[in-house]
Amino acid sequence: MFVGVLIKKKFVIKTSENTLRVHSIESFGTHDGPGIRMVVFLQGCKLKCLYCHNPDTIDTHGGKEYAIENLVERAVKMKSYFGKDGGVTVSGGEPLLQSKELVHFFKRLKEEGIHTNIDTNGRLLNHYAEELLDDYADLIMLDIKHMREDGYHMITGQKNKETTFNLAKYREASGKPMWLRYVLIPEITNKPELLHEMGSYFKDYKTIEKIELQPYHKLGIHKWEALGWDYKLKDARENTPEEINQAVHILKQYFKEVKTN
Repeated sequence: MFVGVLIKKKFVIKTSENTLRVHSIESFGTHDGPGIRMVVFLQGCKLKCLYCHNPDTIDTHGGKEYAIENLVERAVKMKSYFGKDGGVTVSGGEPLLQSKELVHFFKRLKEEGIHTNIDTNGRLLNHYAEELLDDYADLIMLDIKHMREDGYHMITGQKNKETTFNLAKYREASGKPMWLRYVLIPEITNKPELLHEMGSYFKDYKTIEKIELQPYHKLGIHKWEALGWDYKLKDARENTPEEINQAVHILKQYFKEVKTN
């Protein structure tokens, strides 16, 4: 039996029932939510971000199917390492493309008393994703690609940044915790005017606990080359310490906590 997640009737990730299509699993993640976490990187994404450091997760037909119960058993064995703050994070790729089966996965994790987190670009908000966010996701980390439509399209290859903001509004209405994530690329996303725009947009949100800044790096170039893809940001430079400090200073005017990864 096959099930799938539909996005505007054009995009389906098919898996066998009670399985997830997984790219890889990290057992002791420390940068994907609070505490020590088991991070499940799901396969498949609708975006092709210019700076993606895991481009091999984009292909919707790649990865390996894992039985959800096996993933739960693996997480349960790690509970002693999670402590009071840790748990399981699903990342990608874009995990909400497998929302239907993630409902089952997160429901089982909650039954085992395990904290759940989703790292998402916010491109999908169907009724399965809503159920997941409403009932089973203790935290979401929302990736803000760009504050303007032209910049969003340039970075992701897709139009309509509002999909991300719609998910943010939905999460805010729920009253449940959310973190923001933002990649700093000099002259592209790391511009004072854009940082002020982002701060002004989200300043009245009550659910945002922090924003995590991710300084631009080129660690994923070799993966693009292995796939035979052209890495279009090869000439982009990394941020100077002064530029990072300036970004932190600006955003501290709007957010409770600003962290640099």
